[in-house]
Amino acid sequence: MRATIIHGPGDIRVEDRDYPTLQLPTDVVVKVTASCVCGSDLWPYRGVRSTRKPSAIGHEFVGVVESVGEDVTGLAEGDFVIAPFVVSCGECPQCLNGVTVACDFLAGWGGRDKAGFRIDGGQGQAVRVPLAESTLVKVPDVAEPDAELTANLLTLSDVMATGHHAALAAKVAPGRTVVVVGDGAVGLCGVLAAKRLGAERIIAMSRHADRQALAREFGATDIVAERGDGGVAKVRELLGGVLADSVLECVGTKESMEQALHCVRPGGALGFVGVPTGGSEVPLRYLFDSNVSIAGGMAPARTYIPELLADVLAGTINPGRVFDSVMPLEEAPEAYKAMDERRAIKVLLKP
Repeated sequence: MRATIIHGPGDIRVEDRDYPTLQLPTDVVVKVTASCVCGSDLWPYRGVRSTRKPSAIGHEFVGVVESVGEDVTGLAEGDFVIAPFVVSCGECPQCLNGVTVACDFLAGWGGRDKAGFRIDGGQGQAVRVPLAESTLVKVPDVAEPDAELTANLLTLSDVMATGHHAALAAKVAPGRTVVVVGDGAVGLCGVLAAKRLGAERIIAMSRHADRQALAREFGATDIVAERGDGGVAKVRELLGGVLADSVLECVGTKESMEQALHCVRPGGALGFVGVPTGGSEVPLRYLFDSNVSIAGGMAPARTYIPELLADVLAGTINPGRVFDSVMPLEEAPEAYKAMDERRAIKVLLKP
């Protein structure tokens, strides 16, 4: 089969790879019908995170179950499924508490980096999924979704779930004011999540006209292009002299965290979901003095998918609008380049 392989910074290739097969009784093999490039995939592409050896890449995909292990009873061949980006057992204390990204089963096998107990190769034609019954989410009564529904479902594997996680961590609720730092796919989904949770006013920090337009479509009431102290001052001006109740940090850099932190009012909340790139330190004295709370981290997508899926199927939310480009799998190198150069918000790949 064909799969996307990262060889090093700036070096993405689509190459032949052995077709996956069942290895454990809890496995299934999924034929991928759509995948995508994640903003976090750009960190190794840019050399921010090292690539020790050529490896398959991609952790967001949807597709059709092709074969099932003998212990799998809740999934069958032909089921259309969404793959959250981390495998989980569904039975340990962490999974039962909704923190599926910290599954104890995976820790016992060496964590997410243990070969055989992770989802990788999503940007390919097929994927073996371990612990499939507790990991994958079946989409009911859907065998062959159209292009729009496919795009919406694909966001649930990561970016929409991550935006939702940021909003919950920031305590977004009806009547609260919100600032979203970051206008990538996660930030835009954070805007949509804040709107979905009833935020009264949503300020999207963005300098790009296409992203500003989508942010407004998703529910942003205001746009702030300024950064640093100027950005903080603009937020304060828009909110009548106070800062935001809730701020979503959706980038992961030192600068974005500082921007987010200084946009929160005393006693407010900051939810961070940007994958940290290094250099960020939490100023405990500032938090102590201001009573700002911080929460967030890696989103437990498996926990959130059922709730978000119901809204997607009802047509209440359309997060698939973040895909502003669709390319065939063979053009994965161009997809990475387009996102790296900010010519695309998020690229959907069709195997």
